[in-house]
Parts: sequence; structure tokens; C-alpha cells
Amino acid sequence: MTNLRVVFMGTPDFAVPALQALAIAGHDIAAVYCQPPKPSGRGHQIRKSPVHLAAETLGLSVYTPLTLREDPTQKEFESHRADVAIVAAYGLILPLPILKAPHMGCLNIHASLLPRWRGAAPIQRALMAGDQETGITIMRMDQGLDTGDMLRQSKVTITPTTTAGSLHDTLMALGSQLLIPTLKDYVDGQVLPVPQPLEGVTYAAKLTREDGQIDWHKTAEEIERQIRGLQPWPGCSFLLNSESIKVHNATIVDKTADAGTLLDHDLTIACGHKALRLDLVQRAGKKPMDGASFLRGQRVKVGHRL
Repeated sequence: MTNLRVVFMGTPDFAVPALQALAIAGHDIAAVYCQPPKPSGRGHQIRKSPVHLAAETLGLSVYTPLTLREDPTQKEFESHRADVAIVAAYGLILPLPILKAPHMGCLNIHASLLPRWRGAAPIQRALMAGDQETGITIMRMDQGLDTGDMLRQSKVTITPTTTAGSLHDTLMALGSQLLIPTLKDYVDGQVLPVPQPLEGVTYAAKLTREDGQIDWHKTAEEIERQIRGLQPWPGCSFLLNSESIKVHNATIVDKTADAGTLLDHDLTIACGHKALRLDLVQRAGKKPMDGASFLRGQRVKVGHRL
């Protein structure tokens, strides 16, 4: 395979290894597209995205349009004369003129085994649903939401201790590893796009902070998966005396009581089925601590209903 002229489109740290892999492989990266710099942190300072910073380190031209739907932006994109565009967690919808501009199309690195978990939050939704495996799909994009024909997939196992953070890092590395050989085989005609199955389609809705609110009427299994699936963002929390308490880690306990009841001095809370011992919790502005230590500083007795 000869080196390709590539436009790379991505924004968060998930996409950085794929950009670096393309550079290491010697492809001609004509342009990098990412989301515009945004206010971040307590000081609301304007910060460039991880892909933006990585592209500058590589000496690449960076473009940060607010939308790809305007004619001047589309003409600028076409002017790169790309063979292919590689997309990874970019964050903007690609309209038809963008999809059609590279003569070999736009390939997307998606963090699920399509057609399961199309959409914005496939890593978190797979964990919260209790999936036993997930993976990476590289597909040729069309105008639908992650509906394009698939080129290649690679699976990983989800364990009882997997968190969204750890799974993100695993899939981030896997995506970059899978990209270069898949791209070579695609160009050489050794791998052909295959339509996604019609069965098994699910959608991974975008996360909000409300997703992290614990409902003690759910089963302990559901809440424990929620805690792992939303770590590190947005995290899971519950209210105690009108204060929001974040939960970092919890263990399922075979105890039964009315949902939301504090069962012991180890901060075990009854759920809709079984109970959860909250092993690591955190008050706002404080360091995380174990549940028993947390309780010693609270005016709350065993039997209290949250």
C-alpha cells in the first residue's frame, strides 16, 4: 500500500493514538479537524482539545469549524484532496458533501461492536447494561448514526471490575492498533465493507449529570454497574442530609431491607434487590474516603432512610 493523503477528524484523548499511528505509518496527514477550543476548569480558561494539541506537536494544520454544513467550510475540506478521512470521536455530524469528498470515503473508529450501541456513549452504556464484551468497529460512514458498512471488528472482555475509564483506555489503544492494518487491507481490496446486521441494534444516548443520580429502588447489580459505567464522568452520587455524596466504588452485599435504608456502620445501603456497601465515597471539595470513616463524621444512625 502506498501512503495515503489523509484528513483526520477527532477531538478527545480517545482519538489521539489513532492520529499518532497514522503519522508513524508515514501517511500524509493533510489536515486535522477537531472541536474548537472551549472554556475549561475552575478558571474557565480557553483550552485546546487533546487532538488539537497532538496535531500541533506533529506540526499539522488544524481546523476547528463550528459546523461542517456551510459551503465555504465544505469547499475548504474538499481542497485538501484527501484519499480518505479517518474519524474518531469527532463530535460533529458529517453532511453528505463531506462524506463524499475523499474518494475512498470516511472511515470511523467506533467504540462498540456495531450494531450494538450506536451513538454518543457506547463505552458507558455497555457497562451499565451489563454487557460481557464490547470492542472496536471500523466502518465506512454514511449519513446515518453509526449505520455504515463495517470493515473490521475486534472484541474485548468486560470484567466485574471494569470501569468506563479503564475500558476507554483499552479501546483507545485497540482502535489505533486496528486502524493501520485495516486501512491497508481496505486500500488493497483485502477487506470489503459488510452491511451491519439488522438485528441487535441499540442506541447509546449521550450522557448527562442526571444519569449519575442513584435510585436506591434499582437492584444492587444495576447500581453497581452504574457506578462503574459512569466513572470517571459524570460519576454517581446520592443525597444525604441535602448534601451530594459521590460514590467511587461499591460492593454488592446479600442483605435485604426497604430501599435506601442504612444497614450498618460500613455504609451499606439497601437497594431494590440486595444491598450495596459503599467502599469509597467523596464529599464535595474533600478527598475520597472509605464508607466507615465517612459515616463517623455524619449525624446519621443505622436505619436512616435516604
